[in-house]
Amino acid sequence: MFKLFQNLNKDALLKAIIVCIIAIILVIVGSRDLQNFDAALIAYLFGTVFSIFGVTYRYSIWLQRPPTKMYWKRSWQFLFSKHFLEYIGKGISLFFQNILFQKFIYPRGKIRWIGHFLLATGCMIAFCITIPLTFGWIHFTLESGTLTTYEAHMFGFKVLNFELGSIIAFITFHALVWCSVLVILGSIMMMKRRMTNGGLISTQTFEGDWLPLILLIAISVTGIGISFDYTYLEGKTNQFMSVAHAVTVILFLVWIPFGKFFHIFQRPAQLGVNIYKTVGIKNGMAVCPHTGEEFATKMHIEDLKTVTNELGFDFTMDNGESHLDYSPEGKRSALAQAHLKAREESGSFFG
Repeated sequence: MFKLFQNLNKDALLKAIIVCIIAIILVIVGSRDLQNFDAALIAYLFGTVFSIFGVTYRYSIWLQRPPTKMYWKRSWQFLFSKHFLEYIGKGISLFFQNILFQKFIYPRGKIRWIGHFLLATGCMIAFCITIPLTFGWIHFTLESGTLTTYEAHMFGFKVLNFELGSIIAFITFHALVWCSVLVILGSIMMMKRRMTNGGLISTQTFEGDWLPLILLIAISVTGIGISFDYTYLEGKTNQFMSVAHAVTVILFLVWIPFGKFFHIFQRPAQLGVNIYKTVGIKNGMAVCPHTGEEFATKMHIEDLKTVTNELGFDFTMDNGESHLDYSPEGKRSALAQAHLKAREESGSFFG
């Protein structure tokens, strides 16, 4: 047990603890000293804090990898350069395209994109609703002196009031139901693909590919069940539905740092990689000495040399050049020519 703690990355552990403390402070401040915190959501809060700890710890480890660290460093360096407005504009554009609309999936197939878009959109909207509610940043109260008018508060400040039975009330109190429908449809489409695609069938695992989808469907179904029970069953199954929903949500939160859900937090970093590529193209392309053709940006090749040196690999040749200066095609061609020359000198092309 103690050995486990000794093997923890101290830098990542410290960052995870600090972020969790900040999150708890934000809960206290945002809920007005817990005045607006719903005690019924305490289990969800513990699950969320654990998830924050795990995600921060793993993300810190991920950023310590030399290649990721280089991309991370360069991305912030370019973002806060003299071209700040240009890159922030590109970053916002990429955010809408690849995060909100999942455009990067579309070239892989229209059906796949629809499923991924439904799944991602449902999850993102649900996160935006549930986390503020769990933290006590948003809460609803009845307007003083009335039984039909609700007030919406954010950080303790009144931002909206609406009548029960109104369109706003219907949309507000059923927002998570719509999210659940999107998630269920997207998950089913992803499951169908995993049952019919030969490549996926041969490589997928239960915990890595099926468990995330099963958890998402379980969360969505039990969430809809709570609303259905409240609307049509007069609360007769509320206890079962509430407990089942809480269990599935907490399992989901606990699983986020360890499974496939973690890519939710990795994906935004891809925006920095796109900016990195844009800047690299502006600064010029590297030309392979063997083929004479462009194959990568000069900046990428130089950064690759730095990273490989950090990892203990030296690709410098006797003439002072580097193997990394050659394109993959150039390396294969040069290797083939070297083999040919060696066989010519030996006097035998075979054997």
